[in-house]
Amino acid sequence: MSDLTLAKPRSPRRPAARRGNGELYSWLFMRVSGIALVVLVLGHLFIMNILDGGVHRINFGFVAGRWASPFWQFWDLAMLWLAQIHGGNGLRTVINDYARKDATRFWLKVLLYASMVLIIALGSYVIFTFDPNITS
Repeated sequence: MSDLTLAKPRSPRRPAARRGNGELYSWLFMRVSGIALVVLVLGHLFIMNILDGGVHRINFGFVAGRWASPFWQFWDLAMLWLAQIHGGNGLRTVINDYARKDATRFWLKVLLYASMVLIIALGSYVIFTFDPNITS
C-alpha cells in the first residue's frame, strides 16, 4: 500500500503546445455551414427538380434567365463556396486523422487546398462572367 505511484511515462514530457483556436473555429464553421448548406441545397433541389415541370425545363435558357438575377447568382455562389470549404475542411480532418507521415500529410493537404482554390475560382468565374448572348 505504500508504493502506489505511477510509473514514469516512456516518452519524454513536452511542454504544452500553445495553439490558437483554429480547430474551434473550424468546428463551429462546420456546424454553421452545414445548416446553411441544408437550406441552400434543399432549396436548389426543390426549385430545379420539383417546381414547374422539374428537370425537363432545365436548359441553357433556364440557366441564363436564372443567372440574370443577382439573387440567384449569390445563391449559387454561396452554395459553391460553402460546399467546397465545408467539404475541404472535412477532408482536411480526415487527412490529419489517417495520414501517418508528416510529408504525406503535407502533400495531401497541398493537393486538397490547390483543388479547392481551383474549383472555387473557376466556379466563381463562370457565375460572374456567364454571358447568355452566345454568338457563333
